[in-house]
Amino acid sequence: MNSHIVKAYDEELNHLTAEVARMGGLAEAQVSEAIASMARRDATLAQQVIDRDLKIDALHLDIEHKAIRLIALRQPMADDLRRTVAAIKIAQDLERVGDLARSVAKRGLGLIDGEPLTPLTRSIERMGKLVADRLKDVLDAYSAGHAERALQVWRSDEEIDEHYNALFRELLTYMMEDPRTIAACTHLLFMAKNLERIGDHATNIAEQVHYEVTGREPEGARPRTPAPAAPIDEPGRD
Repeated sequence: MNSHIVKAYDEELNHLTAEVARMGGLAEAQVSEAIASMARRDATLAQQVIDRDLKIDALHLDIEHKAIRLIALRQPMADDLRRTVAAIKIAQDLERVGDLARSVAKRGLGLIDGEPLTPLTRSIERMGKLVADRLKDVLDAYSAGHAERALQVWRSDEEIDEHYNALFRELLTYMMEDPRTIAACTHLLFMAKNLERIGDHATNIAEQVHYEVTGREPEGARPRTPAPAAPIDEPGRD
């Protein structure tokens, strides 16, 4: 392979990585703004989050097409193949993060005209910030090619599960004590479950980053706390 081809190949790989990082930045903003729209009871911001999901979907398809084309034409091996496959898998996780953030924003719209339920919405805010921070951490690890930082996110999945479990119990208590809160608490329950799922996708990305950098899966079982059964929105079907 001559130097011109090598340079073009490297540029394609770097561009693919940059596109995944850009998609990650959009997904991260979607999560933060979905939570902010709920906390501020801001219907305009919630609708912006819902509408911007199409941009993430389009980026996902573009990354997937470019990665498949690169594999077909360049036939990457070893590190380069892992890097290309990781881009496909991470983009898929980010597309799901965008869908889940959209669902959080939609649920937030259902809370705007009801009682504030301030203690509960603050609990959702705290969980949302934790999830957004984990997503940022793992995307930073991806951009830096840092396996250990990715593992830190992978190991921290239990913390998100614990937040979800505590919030689930808090919501049930509210609904049992005051049936008038059932509708609002149902929206919040869906939001909490979607945030917990976003945390799972951040953990998936951490595994992909670790494998891309080291060629090995993280050792041991994924740390997690058993969660109570709960419904979840079906992004893409609403």
